[in-house]
Amino acid sequence: MARITRAGSSARPMTGGFELAVWYLMRLTALALFVLVLAHFTIVHLIYDPAVQRADWIAARWSGAGWRTVDGLMLAAVVFHAFMGMRTVVSDYTKGGTRMVLVMALYLLAFLIFAMGAMALITFPDATQVPS
Repeated sequence: MARITRAGSSARPMTGGFELAVWYLMRLTALALFVLVLAHFTIVHLIYDPAVQRADWIAARWSGAGWRTVDGLMLAAVVFHAFMGMRTVVSDYTKGGTRMVLVMALYLLAFLIFAMGAMALITFPDATQVPS
């Protein structure tokens, strides 16, 4: 039986496995990004006025593991959501060896971007290590 969907929407995959997991994770990361990005924007740009913040505010904010964890979750959600979305676009418009090369390049690029972001989160000095 054919599945009828609205124009522009993607139907849930009928088969299980990796594609179904990605389909669910895309929806979960969209919800997580909605919450995390709006909270980030509210805290950084509305609650604390950027015009009166000093440069060491980030170091003070990241001195606790909580903020680093929240920013790490946001990094992971952004990278997963963006690159799995691009993988879907590549899969829709390419085929054969070209698809395999582009998808592998996407996975490599996603890993590199996540690694650089995680390295920045982990190695950024906290407020106790910043010279005055």
